[in-house]
Amino acid sequence: MPISPLERSVTKHREIDRSLKLGLQMAVRNKAREMRLIAALFVLNCLLKTTTTSPATSAYSRGDALAWRPATSLLHQLRHLGVRALIRDDAEATALASADFGNVSDAQPPPAAVLYPSLPEDIAKLLRASCTHPSPFPVSARGCGHSTRGQASAPRGVVVDMMSLGCHAGGSSIRLSVSVDGRYVDAGGEQLWVDVLRAALAHGLTPWSWTDYLHLTVGGTLSNAGISGQAFRHGPQISSVQELDVISGLGEMVTCSKDKHADLFDAVLGGLGQFGVITRARIPLMPAPARARWVRLFYTSAAALTADQEGLIGINLGTAVSGLMDYVEGSVVLADQGRAGSWRSSFFSDADAARIAALAEEAGGILYCLEGALYYGGAAAARGGESDVDQRLDVLLRELRYARGFAFVQDVSYAGFLDRVRDGELKLRAAGLWDVPHPWLNLFLPRSRVLDFAVGVFHGILRRDSTTGAMGPVLVYPMNRNRWDPDTSAVFPDEEEVFYTVGILRSSVPAWTDDGRQLLRRLEEQNEEILRFCEEMGIPCVQYLPYYGDQEGWEKKHFGPAKWARFVERKRKYDPKAILSRGQRIFTSPLA
Repeated sequence: MPISPLERSVTKHREIDRSLKLGLQMAVRNKAREMRLIAALFVLNCLLKTTTTSPATSAYSRGDALAWRPATSLLHQLRHLGVRALIRDDAEATALASADFGNVSDAQPPPAAVLYPSLPEDIAKLLRASCTHPSPFPVSARGCGHSTRGQASAPRGVVVDMMSLGCHAGGSSIRLSVSVDGRYVDAGGEQLWVDVLRAALAHGLTPWSWTDYLHLTVGGTLSNAGISGQAFRHGPQISSVQELDVISGLGEMVTCSKDKHADLFDAVLGGLGQFGVITRARIPLMPAPARARWVRLFYTSAAALTADQEGLIGINLGTAVSGLMDYVEGSVVLADQGRAGSWRSSFFSDADAARIAALAEEAGGILYCLEGALYYGGAAAARGGESDVDQRLDVLLRELRYARGFAFVQDVSYAGFLDRVRDGELKLRAAGLWDVPHPWLNLFLPRSRVLDFAVGVFHGILRRDSTTGAMGPVLVYPMNRNRWDPDTSAVFPDEEEVFYTVGILRSSVPAWTDDGRQLLRRLEEQNEEILRFCEEMGIPCVQYLPYYGDQEGWEKKHFGPAKWARFVERKRKYDPKAILSRGQRIFTSPLA
């Protein structure tokens, strides 16, 4: 039936009325959000205006008094730039943003507020507001908070909660997409590697390189390096990146790669958050295997372990075992640590654990374990099927120099192997032993000095000064230098073709107990003794996931003259006012 003019008019007025109501509701919501933002920024401005420095915060006191008393125009600038993201300044939010996995207090001032962005533009606006202010305030990006010394903090500034980016407009799938034809995945900087793995595996694909712990953000590991037992073949994660979206310290949103804005691309990779915030990474993919033959072999000497590891990673291509393993790591087993002292111990039965402990006692209190994996099946057809992996394993068990009778093998899914640390985490959480102090020490050592280090540290310091109650693995495994890109900001030994990573990844008991405080103090003293030993013995080492108390330590102990000069030049170019990641203590005031 035809619609009369009157009915059309009524319908039209109803549509107009509905649109007006929706518009009014949206305006009210936006106005309320803006008023919350204004209120939070007003409190932030007051906090920043009334904050003073003291000698106790010496790392932030030199020339910084004005920096923490910005003019009242800060609020106006942020409003003018249209920042609409939620900002909280309450004690709960700032305390959470101050905490990290390390749980080791280093007396840094807490942030004044936390930004919860919906879009990368929210972060850019915040950085532009700080950059254009006469007294720029610190801004740091925080993912899962897995730093160990407050590196992701923003003393008296603003911490950006990166995980909020994955919570808008229907969830994280918006910022995680796989191109099957292009063989890459675009992942937001806030995305977890375990979610990247799942998204890629849904298409029979996988990234090339991994970390041992997948519940970390893409932006977080790419700001360091991202290493694991596959780094010998594919390099660290920063060697497997095609493109980045970065927000520089100037608030500029830049898409960069080796072909476009290459200097910023190289600066950000391994740049410790000093040059920009990673909001997207394009990661190349390859066909994924389906299964992993997971192997653990025990050795009674460091020399035998390292010789086999070096053969496996292809130092001598003429050896029978070269290239047979897809993943190569190793660890140190202290007899007095016991089975409960390792988050990897569920691999063994009680009877096997007892035999391993007895072998350790016979060997003088220390064993070494080679941990490896052989991938097979699935889309990675070039690696062969089960019969091929059986043949490879037979060669390994015949040729490698482990203690006979101490080879342990499991067959697991590829995803299960990569995410194996998660099981240990859940057990530690259930026992209340996850959120405890983690005074970790990670070092890179040249191949020629790894046995000297083993004698002095593994058989000396760690064996002599038993720290009862400490848990966690001590890792040791080699990597090929030619898989690392020297143009990135990552620092690694360049004297030799092969270098070792040593991860002394111990944890204490809860620090609020007397025993916990004493154990934490002993572990930190032991770390300092290890560093002194390297210095006294002339063992060149560089820290991975580094921490130094001041700029001089970074310049002289970590970078060295040439790398420091390049690092400073990049800082002048991309964050001259030293807004980003001041929690690292590399730059604590604007560069002249």
